[in-house]
Amino acid sequence: MQDNAAKPANDKKASVGTTGHEWDGIQELNTPLPRWWLWTLYATIIWAFAYWIAYPAIPLVSSFTKGALGWSSREAVVADVRDLQTLRGPMTAKIEATSLAEIESTPELLSFARAQGAAAFAVNCSTCHGAGAQGAKGYPNLNDDDWLWGGTVDAIHLTLQHGIRWDADKDTRASMMPAFGRDGILKPNEISATADYVRSLSDLPVEKGADLALGATVFAANCAACHGEKGEGLQDVGAPKLNDKIWLYGSDKALLIERMTLGGGGVMPAWSARLDAPTVKSLAVYVHTLGGGQ
Repeated sequence: MQDNAAKPANDKKASVGTTGHEWDGIQELNTPLPRWWLWTLYATIIWAFAYWIAYPAIPLVSSFTKGALGWSSREAVVADVRDLQTLRGPMTAKIEATSLAEIESTPELLSFARAQGAAAFAVNCSTCHGAGAQGAKGYPNLNDDDWLWGGTVDAIHLTLQHGIRWDADKDTRASMMPAFGRDGILKPNEISATADYVRSLSDLPVEKGADLALGATVFAANCAACHGEKGEGLQDVGAPKLNDKIWLYGSDKALLIERMTLGGGGVMPAWSARLDAPTVKSLAVYVHTLGGGQ
């Protein structure tokens, strides 16, 4: 009896041939691709050549092909920025000519400054302070009312202008916590006792048998000049409060010992060297109105 099931396959083989490949008696037919698929492929190839001619596309030794249309993404961005500056020009000029206090008391200027400041913050500040300005270890939370160098809009503006411990700016906010342990100013037992005393200022638990009397004595002699007699802080030198349970680097005793041993302080760029004056003012207004401004 003839096997009718094999007939269609044989007919197909006769019409399209095979590739010459065979596995376990199964031959690979040389079936052509659908015409619509081929025409699509040809169209994309033609499009690619047209793109290479019309736009910058091919790298050369020291440059690249400019394209018949003379277009470039860099010039397009420059044009867009120029158009945006033209659009913002009148309001930007008002921001530059108006005091910070007046900006905050003028709804139109306040709205513009907050919008421009939010954009500048997202690009320049959020990497350290967080997208919501919530801060992180070593980077202050800008939403609360705890400020190292002052939380008034003028104080914030000054900090943004000149940065913190930014050597390139002669007017930068400058102070440094001594390395009490590394430089041999205090002994290990004195540092340990002071760490316990500092934790007690915020009503945090201290180790059993902690020598708070020694800690208080060491604190008064070495720390109170900057942090205050009761740990209330001093914004003139950027010394944080130590009695409010808000900690920049953490409140664990080991972390406090590390800070007192190594000293130092955080750094922030002087934004006046990177951003124009109206943008810095807008950024100051934005930060001040986040909720924690004084």
